[in-house]
Amino acid sequence: MPKKQNVPIDTEITTTRRDEAEAEIRDKQKPIDYDTKEYPVEILVQKYDEGRSEDENELFIPDYQREMAWDDARQSKFIESVLLGLPIPYIFVADIPDKENEGRLEIIDGSQRIRTLAKFLSNELKLSKLEKLEKLNDFRFSDLSLPRQRRFKRTTLRMIQLTEKATEDIRRDMFERINTGSVVLNDMEKRRGIQRGPFLNFIHQLSQNDDFLELCPFTSNDIDRREPQEFVLRFFAYLNNYQNFKRQVNKFLNEYLETNNNDNFDEQKMKAEFESMLSFVRTYFPHGFRKGEKHTTTPRIRFEAIAVGTALALREENDLKPNSMTWLNSPEFKEYTTSDASNSKPKVKKRIEYVRDQLLGKP
Repeated sequence: MPKKQNVPIDTEITTTRRDEAEAEIRDKQKPIDYDTKEYPVEILVQKYDEGRSEDENELFIPDYQREMAWDDARQSKFIESVLLGLPIPYIFVADIPDKENEGRLEIIDGSQRIRTLAKFLSNELKLSKLEKLEKLNDFRFSDLSLPRQRRFKRTTLRMIQLTEKATEDIRRDMFERINTGSVVLNDMEKRRGIQRGPFLNFIHQLSQNDDFLELCPFTSNDIDRREPQEFVLRFFAYLNNYQNFKRQVNKFLNEYLETNNNDNFDEQKMKAEFESMLSFVRTYFPHGFRKGEKHTTTPRIRFEAIAVGTALALREENDLKPNSMTWLNSPEFKEYTTSDASNSKPKVKKRIEYVRDQLLGKP
């Protein structure tokens, strides 16, 4: 006869715990006023396009959201879905109550779909890699028959429109909940949507530094996906807090950003330290942060090791002139900057301090 399983008392769901859970739900619920609407594709694109160059379009994409992230194949697949009449997810927007944007609609979720529709209707998108409607490959919108063009523009998409009563906190919270766990948004894009503030704006400013982008080149897609900002955030987080690093990089970066995302950080000092590090790298590292002349990108852990190790060395000797740079090709440096176990605390510490000590000439 099987033994009866003993349920630990702390996991037992009692009537009291059930009542407390219900009370918590009621307490934390946020009343959100919204309307459900349907708009033809033609009207949605019109609301997005008209006045866009002057930033006066009715349907607008806020600056904290990502740039165009879908490639042509994914955009084409979305257009194919519309043509096939497949269900399209709701577009989420919010009526903005502030004076600067009075009456405009901020896109919370759906910017890639809106951009794709606008691009297709303006003949900027050539359909490719379609599998269901193969005969439409290489078509632009103007290549469709006139009746099909009309039907496409009349196709309606559903929209959840939050009223002007939805606060910015509610909009950010919704943005986070829609996008957290998404494979489309990367960590830096989520931070841009969730943790806006002075320090994040400062990071964005430094990420546009010409020396930085030359020494640490990025693809255009990386730039659109805010990878340069990710690198700059990593630089300051590790530089000022690597001793407290734990295995979860994203949590480590988020906590550092949250702690500093206010007006209390020393902007001039941090900017000077960042630029001093870049100047040193330009002078003494033959390929910048890259592995070699033929490499066009930089692995994150290589950037962290060089950038943070250099900055730490300069903190000890601000007029540092290294005796040798041959260690860049050493087996040790290669080992410390490979992806294997790159997120372990000993590895992070070892690669950063190795660069620092080699530059200072320490054994």
